[in-house]
Amino acid sequence: MTAVDGDEGRTRVLEAAEELFYEYGIHAVRMTQVRDQAGVSLARLYKLYPSKHHLVAAYLRAHGRRLRAALSESVERSAPAPADSRTRLLAAFDHMQETITAPGFRGCAFVNAWAELGGPGHERHPLVAEAVQEHKALLRAYLTGLAGDFADARGVGEQIHILIEGAMVTSSILGADAARPARDGACAALTAAER
Repeated sequence: MTAVDGDEGRTRVLEAAEELFYEYGIHAVRMTQVRDQAGVSLARLYKLYPSKHHLVAAYLRAHGRRLRAALSESVERSAPAPADSRTRLLAAFDHMQETITAPGFRGCAFVNAWAELGGPGHERHPLVAEAVQEHKALLRAYLTGLAGDFADARGVGEQIHILIEGAMVTSSILGADAARPARDGACAALTAAER
């Protein structure tokens, strides 16, 4: 293996981890597989990430930053400010629909990680649980920010967040079409909030 500097090695490891963990699951992937795909030595891998849990948390944080940036860019492209909150929140829903119909969609990486390592009754690991909860809180805060035109922006943001989360989980089990009624639910919730 060729020597790789810190930033390049970190990037390659995170890209390999994301691809492998999302495709096969966290428990199924060994650190040696990440090493091989990233093209770094095992010593370098463990220097960057002292444990698999550290790597999983780092992968989730990097993945979350990319997802939130893509969501924000999509909303700004579809419903640029000063579009009203309803239009912007529905643009967020449309982005979610694009995400779940994209090739290779295997559900929410954060829900998948929580099921394997974050939640009660499982091999709970605080680093992973914290990374999952952090992403969900940041997503909810972003949606609440989009809901600023509503009197109860926090309540509306939380409702839309729950509908998006439920649609993603349902679509990963039943297929992308199963998420379509959630947008209708969002429209109804937004109409009710406008009264």
